[in-house]
Amino acid sequence: MLGEYRIEGRRASDIAASIERGVGEGALPPGQLLPPMRELAGILGVNPNTVAAAYRTLRERGVIETDGRRGSRVRPRPATTARGSIRVEAPAGVRDVSNGSPDPALLPPLGEAFAEVARRYGEQPVLYGEVPVDEEFGRLARAAFDADGVPAGPVGVASGSLDAIERVLAARLRPGDAVAVEDPGWGSLLDLVPALGLRPVPVAVDDEGPLPEAVERAIRQDGARAVIVTDRAQNPTGACVTAARAGELRRVLGAHPGVLLVEDDHGHGIVAQPLHLLAGVTDHWVLVRSVAKAYGPDLRIAAFTGDAETVDRVLGRQRLGPGWVSKLLQRTVAHLWATGAVDPAVVARAYGKRRDGLVRALARRGVEAHGCGGMNVWVPVPDETGAVTRLLAAGWAVAPGARFRMETGPAVRLTVSGLAASDVEALAGAVAGAVGPVAARSYG
Repeated sequence: MLGEYRIEGRRASDIAASIERGVGEGALPPGQLLPPMRELAGILGVNPNTVAAAYRTLRERGVIETDGRRGSRVRPRPATTARGSIRVEAPAGVRDVSNGSPDPALLPPLGEAFAEVARRYGEQPVLYGEVPVDEEFGRLARAAFDADGVPAGPVGVASGSLDAIERVLAARLRPGDAVAVEDPGWGSLLDLVPALGLRPVPVAVDDEGPLPEAVERAIRQDGARAVIVTDRAQNPTGACVTAARAGELRRVLGAHPGVLLVEDDHGHGIVAQPLHLLAGVTDHWVLVRSVAKAYGPDLRIAAFTGDAETVDRVLGRQRLGPGWVSKLLQRTVAHLWATGAVDPAVVARAYGKRRDGLVRALARRGVEAHGCGGMNVWVPVPDETGAVTRLLAAGWAVAPGARFRMETGPAVRLTVSGLAASDVEALAGAVAGAVGPVAARSYG
């Protein structure tokens, strides 16, 4: 059944480690059927409950999945394999609309900011023992939170959205806890949750954000102890939480005040849609804002705020690791904020023109597409592999939906940031030719 690979161990932790080692080495490939628990227990000379505990640990970590009498298998995309590896490389002559990166032409120049920060650093360098959040950065971040009605709370700084979310989840949850995540959703987050030993629970989304009934079900039936919501420009669908949807979600979350709420507002600075908050209805919450999309992915900065206890836990643990996020980077971002280096309205219009134009062009061809905000368009397809292959042959590299989904149907993601106005019709025609008209349906 397992070829030449031999599972070893007498304790549940050792058995789980042996299986995960086989997965990581490729000796147990995706889809590999594992021995029934009693059979493996007999081989190893241990109690079946020991093997059951090992399999449970592996399920919670996202390494294997169990389907009743069909047994336990290595997940088709186990947690040890990053979803980013599910990609299509664009050969010479093929346009790449798969990478999710912002348009470099819309990013601000950094020379003046770096020069000013370097000058100030020369006068007063940062040394050990200083507070982790730069005073000006914290003041401007808090002012922006206040302007959007974000509840009062201390400000923290992390190395991007994913770093902040990881630290929040680690600060408040324990291995095995369930986390409600959007499906389709951000691939890196879908990797992170099982990598932390947490159990992802998929929550369907539409153009207005997570479905309230799906969130309720994740909490009541699946025991989700945390819910992660993207407020605007959701990756990959472009969904934006509306005022009506926010009201429904707040009512659901308000009935479960012990649930941790994490809001990702990575679209801040690139979208025209207003922020409709969920924060404040649960005892513990955090809102995260990265500068990657508006100011540049290499500025590894995200500001976050939340309830005082959670932020204190995160900052306390951060002090035991990296200590702080570089003040040079914090001050550079603060300078960009203070000088108005990015005009969010201009950026939002630029992305909106390309995104909305593509959605309309696809609609004219009978192809369903989603994209309310940000730089991505999500297109449900009947055959994901076939669509990706045909588009590649037509000169377009797109992102396979498998990078972003758990239970939702096949799709492809198109990033519009690199498109010119003249590209929209050509891309829409290629997509229509690759997928054909798709009957309208929910992609949740």
